[in-house]
Amino acid sequence: MPPSKHLKPYPERCTGCGTCMTTCSTTFFGKDDPERSCIRISGKDGDRHITVCDQECRLCEAECPVRAITVSAQGVVMINRKICVGCLACVAVCPIGAMMHVAGDANPFKCVACGACARKCPAMAIEIVTEEGGRR
Repeated sequence: MPPSKHLKPYPERCTGCGTCMTTCSTTFFGKDDPERSCIRISGKDGDRHITVCDQECRLCEAECPVRAITVSAQGVVMINRKICVGCLACVAVCPIGAMMHVAGDANPFKCVACGACARKCPAMAIEIVTEEGGRR
């Protein structure tokens, strides 16, 4: 199994500022829109929960009828938008809601472990990691 590159959350450090969500949505969609962020923050005060997009379980890869979802050499699940037909089977099969879709958009989206959110997080509540042998 290839390595798995992903974001690792540290919820106890999260202040709930939303910098990660802003960074993600502006980086990939060109606007500050929490619905277009691959990382989500929920909870209040000391009960913060960071949802980091992908467990790399790869159920979506197996479910995709046109094989638009593949795993890169770095172990990141990727969606090829040129092949994707927008059936949203990957969104339906994702057990944690990491495959996301916004009404009106042709394709789903997910975290690609770019690390932009981790670099901008003022509380260092997330980091990019690579685990050999993948994660399941």
